[in-house]
Amino acid sequence: MIDVLYFAWVRERIGLPRERIETGAVTVAQLVEELRGREERYAAAFADLSSLRVALDQELASFDAPLAGVREVAFFPPMTGG
Repeated sequence: MIDVLYFAWVRERIGLPRERIETGAVTVAQLVEELRGREERYAAAFADLSSLRVALDQELASFDAPLAGVREVAFFPPMTGG
């Protein structure tokens, strides 16, 4: 089981702040494909990966990062300074 967290507009599009899922995905990209296939709201949230960042167990990661041993995946938009 992996905890998946959604922040900012990702949370708004999906309608959940977090969920615990069972997945066979080996990489973050495979997890995203599984989520996209669930419902239209997930497809909309993950339509443009260039506008998303991902963290695995609170460490920034890439979408091709492996999920082995990961307990938490967080999706969020890039942070902007100011």
